[in-house]
Amino acid sequence: ERKARRIAKAIVERRELKPWETTGELNELLERIVGRARQHGLPPATRSFQALRIAVNAELEELRLALQAALQICRVGGRIAVISFHSLEDRIVKNFFRHEASSCVCPPGLPICNCGKKASLRLVNKKIILAAAEERRQNPRAASAKLRVAERIL
Repeated sequence: ERKARRIAKAIVERRELKPWETTGELNELLERIVGRARQHGLPPATRSFQALRIAVNAELEELRLALQAALQICRVGGRIAVISFHSLEDRIVKNFFRHEASSCVCPPGLPICNCGKKASLRLVNKKIILAAAEERRQNPRAASAKLRVAERIL
């Protein structure tokens, strides 16, 4: 969100004056700052409410923990499939899969590997899988969905 600092400051200032009682109050504040016009086809408060939900629920940390847990319980030959719905989630999944699919993590300047890391996953699809046009037509929420799949090899 381009106006994130301004929004955060306004939320804190308003909270000091009077406790928040409804999401409508927050929505009004956001509309005053961001405006009423739609951004990227979304109501102006959508991204702010999403950010609050992600922070309050610790969703990104929960995703990291879930990926680690999935790796622990997945048997060799088993697959981990993850659907992400926004770039923050997708970046975490992509980086986790790439890290687990790589063997050596030593700095490039070292002549010999001394980390001993072995790849535990193989990327099943090198590129993300997106919903087909028909799926997006029937279910508009599928438009932002990205599927990544990795197979346990170790």
